[in-house]
Amino acid sequence: MTSIYRRRTAALIAALLASWGGVAWGQNSYPNQPIKIIVPFTPGTGMDTIARVIAPRLSERLGQPVVVQNQPGASGNIGAESVAKSTPDGYTVLMGANTMLIASQLYKNPNFDPVKDFSSVAMAAYGSLMLVANPKTGIKSVPDLVKQAQAKPGSISFGSPGVGTPHHMAMELFKLESNTFMLHVPYRGSAGYTQDLLGGELNVGFLPVHIAQGLVKSGRLNALAVGSTNRHPVAPEVPTFEEVGVKRVDVDLWYAFFVPSKTPLPVVTRLNSEMTAILRQNEVKDILGKAGLDASPSSPSELAAIVVKDYPRWGNVIRIKQISAE
Repeated sequence: MTSIYRRRTAALIAALLASWGGVAWGQNSYPNQPIKIIVPFTPGTGMDTIARVIAPRLSERLGQPVVVQNQPGASGNIGAESVAKSTPDGYTVLMGANTMLIASQLYKNPNFDPVKDFSSVAMAAYGSLMLVANPKTGIKSVPDLVKQAQAKPGSISFGSPGVGTPHHMAMELFKLESNTFMLHVPYRGSAGYTQDLLGGELNVGFLPVHIAQGLVKSGRLNALAVGSTNRHPVAPEVPTFEEVGVKRVDVDLWYAFFVPSKTPLPVVTRLNSEMTAILRQNEVKDILGKAGLDASPSSPSELAAIVVKDYPRWGNVIRIKQISAE
């Protein structure tokens, strides 16, 4: 063995030991300061609810304060950007949702990439959507809706809480897959939109399944389909889009935790382990369930796969339908 070879081998071993030591140190020392969970929307939203349920329990398990901070604006882009550009050390966490995959493509020059600039930590929960119709329309099924919409394009109106919201994008995807044209009426929030849907000013629209089902049972709306891959336990009698012949309309809202890319793997693993344990607690499941959210923890790789799948899917809808932020 030559002296040069011995020196190179020794240097390689030293480098490997140093890297292993660094990983072990990072894993054992994290966390040693407060953690921030950034919610890119206002208090009271689904992701804010999840963050505030998780935060105190995560604090207890990690032995450090966990603070929830709301940073709304630009359909969630402002808060997401602030996390993407923060130090990748695990002390700034994004409470994200599939809305960030949509919003980042609605604006011309977003300052972050929702796929490349984040590392996936864990899925938190799902919120399912149901397509409903006002009874005055006579629409009682998805085939009824498709038939009416194709017979008179533009005669059917649908609403949403705003351009680019999941309710809006779900319907645009449905229109694309069912080859129909319907008139979109955007509102500023859910209250006015829901009120006009119930009053008959709007014909159809998507609502969270936990809200829609009560209105369906009271006869104020007709249930057409749920946007889940499987029937929802809250509304087991309502078919999925796949069952009624419209494929690829799985439009469930999902909420998940992310950290900046390049965050050390041991830190991501620790956060995933603790958050997964919290989300599996019956108490947490019950709290989120009452808010219309189904706790559903995942591994980082499972969440990353969902992000990679959903990003181009929504981008395709946005480009074909030429949707942009107002």
